[in-house]
Amino acid sequence: MPFTVQVGPPQIAIHQGQTVLVSEPNGEVYWPSEKGLYFLDTRLISSWTIYANGEKWELLNGGGVTYYGARVFLTNNAIPTQEGIIPPRTLSLVLTRSISGGMHEDLDITNHGSQHVRFQLEIAVRCDFADIFEVKSNRIVRRGRIETHWSEHQQRLATTYVNGDFSRSVTISPRKHSSRAVYANGRLSFEIGLDPGQSWHCCLVYDLADGDKQFPAPEDCTAHSHGSKHAGTLADWLKTVMKIRTSNEEFYRLYRQSLEDMAALRLPMNGTDHMAFLPAAGLPWFVAPFGRDSLIVSLQNLLIYPEFARGALDILGSLQSTVDDPHRDAEPGKILHEMRYGELAHFKLIPHTPYYGTADATPLYLITLHAAWRATGDRSLLERHLATAEGCLTWIDKYGDRDGDGFQEYQTRSDLGYENMAWKDSGDCVVYADGSLVKGPKALCELQGYVYDAWLRMASVYDELGNPKRARELRAKAQTLFDRFNEVFWDEEFGFYAFALDGDKKKALSVSSNVGHCLFSGIIRPDRAKRVVERLMQPDMWSGWGIRTLSALNPAFNPYNYQTGSVWPHDNGIIALGFKRYGFGAEAAAIAHDISVAGSHFLSNQLPELYAGIQRDGGNFPVQYIGANVPQAWAAGASFMLIQAMLGILPDAPNGRLFVYPELPAWLPDITLLDLMVGELRFDIRFWREQDETRFEVLKGDATRVIRRPMTELSEHLRRGTQA
Repeated sequence: MPFTVQVGPPQIAIHQGQTVLVSEPNGEVYWPSEKGLYFLDTRLISSWTIYANGEKWELLNGGGVTYYGARVFLTNNAIPTQEGIIPPRTLSLVLTRSISGGMHEDLDITNHGSQHVRFQLEIAVRCDFADIFEVKSNRIVRRGRIETHWSEHQQRLATTYVNGDFSRSVTISPRKHSSRAVYANGRLSFEIGLDPGQSWHCCLVYDLADGDKQFPAPEDCTAHSHGSKHAGTLADWLKTVMKIRTSNEEFYRLYRQSLEDMAALRLPMNGTDHMAFLPAAGLPWFVAPFGRDSLIVSLQNLLIYPEFARGALDILGSLQSTVDDPHRDAEPGKILHEMRYGELAHFKLIPHTPYYGTADATPLYLITLHAAWRATGDRSLLERHLATAEGCLTWIDKYGDRDGDGFQEYQTRSDLGYENMAWKDSGDCVVYADGSLVKGPKALCELQGYVYDAWLRMASVYDELGNPKRARELRAKAQTLFDRFNEVFWDEEFGFYAFALDGDKKKALSVSSNVGHCLFSGIIRPDRAKRVVERLMQPDMWSGWGIRTLSALNPAFNPYNYQTGSVWPHDNGIIALGFKRYGFGAEAAAIAHDISVAGSHFLSNQLPELYAGIQRDGGNFPVQYIGANVPQAWAAGASFMLIQAMLGILPDAPNGRLFVYPELPAWLPDITLLDLMVGELRFDIRFWREQDETRFEVLKGDATRVIRRPMTELSEHLRRGTQA
């Protein structure tokens, strides 16, 4: 087996819900940095260090053992004491942490030397209560006051931040220790004396609070975390979701880690009448409700965990805008972009209350509604969310098309709004062929595709609900948009579709990955699909680690920049499914191979949000983007979409059918899907290559319900509104 360079961020990140700890590999948090203990978009702890008589401990190894727990092994350097020098590496310190609401921390020290030792164990803790937006921008402003109180009797250190009616607090309580703690000079300290072979244990319990609402830490020592609530829910999750078997160990590891990442990023939220799970976008910056991200992740997970779609439709629908508010880029019918809970949002110093600065979440809501119905067969989803869907359709017509030309455009109306409002939302990502920034309002190509797809899908929904007149209207609108898009966005001399139209309706003729999303949505003319696929697979776009966000020939290209040359796994998953939709299975499998091989280089086979778009040449490895979210939901979900692309899977739960059109590549000669759910049906299906053909066998479930049919044919049925 060839040597594989392992890459990843030098940190440990654990979380549960909206509590996140990001530390150095040795478990410490240094100030200034972006690391710390975050809770509801506020960094509670900004510095955490541990000493023995003022001496630093030395790292042996540390890492996450679950998404909610970590363990770090440390040893001592030489420690001067009154009784003499404690020799190096005679003491072991094991630091174990677990998060559930608050955080439980175990300290275990053992004397492996031959002499009695006595020293002071000191833990220095600093709290800054900075808003997560200010930490990320490195512009922290203290607005309120911080107070710290130590209770010797109760052995409790409480630090509270108050600014008017906004309050956050963290209370640290030593428990189960043989020596009482002392607090002085910003440090908790313990007098420790150990005979040879003797051990000392202490629990530190971090209880968190949002105003009067308490979030207590786990009481049990983390050594028992295998029996914790979260261990149980992770085990239950893995029993419920679709699993795979394959002889390709690399792809299996990628898929398995993706399942665990998805379990980690389930965000419990109060829905309209019940608790629901919404997929959080990623760690550490995006553990919050999102529109676009949650909807795309829901689409990725429809074969894995359709409950994400239920939660997203419910929660995002309940937050659909009913007002016209320029400060928040809100308009009636629009689906939110992002909602935050920190100090800046509380005092409306940022528009994320929620913020609606996204042009794609609204059509993606409609796409997700239809796809969730097709995956679950639950007609009540359509009835429950029809009013929200009609609001989305109205917004698309009235506000999404800003100038009445039939295309979707965006431009912020807020002083604090985003310049770009599609999935590529950095300020420098939409460029002309000369590398200069496109002027708005901007009509991005994929926005037209999303609306085209949404209209066709909603036409099917209205057919199901007995409103054929409305269905015909939407199909006619979709056909008009299809024709107009292919007339206006296509450039014959360029041989490709425009990235966008600018505010003057001038084409931005830059080669970008966005056009791949147009294949996914089906708005590309079939006779041009081959040219689009071939262009995306040219070396300036296809890095070998995946398709880049922007062509390497564009003057703005930078393989290390956020969205002007980097590779995003979720982007590639969508493009691969677009390739498959138009009949380019081999190219879809090539992208899947890129992402699989790239994933093998990252620690624990955990795909980051993005990585550098450098060229794969056999002698290098993928380079992670600085500050990339890990784990990140739609990066993890990419592997699910890649499986769907290679196997051509489309569920038809309302009619009790599953369509497949498998084309396995040589690098993935076999794969078995276990516990694949289609409505009330459950299947185990084995796929394997025989020479150049892919065969399949239904191992569990009704084999007559699994039908081989190309995605190209199914797309045509969707367009015409006919039964497959």
